[in-house]
Amino acid sequence: MTEGLRVELDAGALWITFDRPERLNAFTGEMADRVAEEIEEAAARDEVRVVVMRGAGGAFSAGADLSGADAHENFDVSALDRANRIVRAITTLPKPCVAAVNGVAAGVGCSTALACDLVVAAESASFLLAFARIGLMPDGGASATVAASIGRARAMRMALLGEAMPAKEAYDAGLVSHLAADAEFDERVAKLVRRLASGPPLAYAATKKAVNAATLDRLEEALERERSGQTVLLRTADAAEGMRAFSEKRRPAFRGE
Repeated sequence: MTEGLRVELDAGALWITFDRPERLNAFTGEMADRVAEEIEEAAARDEVRVVVMRGAGGAFSAGADLSGADAHENFDVSALDRANRIVRAITTLPKPCVAAVNGVAAGVGCSTALACDLVVAAESASFLLAFARIGLMPDGGASATVAASIGRARAMRMALLGEAMPAKEAYDAGLVSHLAADAEFDERVAKLVRRLASGPPLAYAATKKAVNAATLDRLEEALERERSGQTVLLRTADAAEGMRAFSEKRRPAFRGE
């Protein structure tokens, strides 16, 4: 059992729940590895018809765990590799993958949600690519998935300014597939999951493969570009300052170093 993660199979649906509500379900390395493993293994499990990811408490996931005064020393390229593994697992899984976003989805939490085939957002949810706030760039394939969904201009706004996009705006822009009132969110997700779990698996697999090939045909290149760029940025003084400022809850002073 992995701390901070719950995995349950129910009526054909594999529910993966990020369960660190006290940290807004921020990913640890162990959590990220287990998420990727569960999705990869689901490909060969006939009893799994759909994979669902959700967050416990009031958030989906705040992204990588940057808590602690020495976060800049512990956060390295291995975190990118874990994020990329999750995104590859989601996009190559020959089964529908649903993100049930009940609150904030930030950083790699946002990247993970947007890699899914369907995203159900509660009205109180929001989507945030906060990488620039700590001197980094989007990863987890977000440079490809966000632009593919909402276009270059909105993608740049999210990535460069680190502005949160509320669920209603995300739905109107085409970033997410479903919008639900908070009071109706759980039932909306459950109804969608039941429909997918009883649907035609071969048709779903072929459809997902075709749509991803048409819209995310350069995802692998994007993942490699992000890895290369982020590896360089992680060595900068700006990234160290950004992570320290995040931990200390203050504005960073970036110097371009």
